[in-house]
Amino acid sequence: MGENGGMLALVRLRRGVVGESRRVCHLIPVPGAGAVPSRLTALCGESIFPGEAEVLDGLRGMPCHACLMESAPPGPGLLADAG
Repeated sequence: MGENGGMLALVRLRRGVVGESRRVCHLIPVPGAGAVPSRLTALCGESIFPGEAEVLDGLRGMPCHACLMESAPPGPGLLADAG
């Protein structure tokens, strides 16, 4: 879930927009009903403009580490004591 309990979408920039190494899965807060923003902003701060990305139905390829870190619950890491 996104900020204020909103839903998050998984998106990845399309082929040709960026090189393959930058085609990571970003987490983007889903805009409210009826809202059509001029750009979407991933949790990591990446701006994504209309037609640049594809919405995914699950993880495809590498996740954006910065988006994952921003979506993690606050407090000690879940794997802090994993050894």
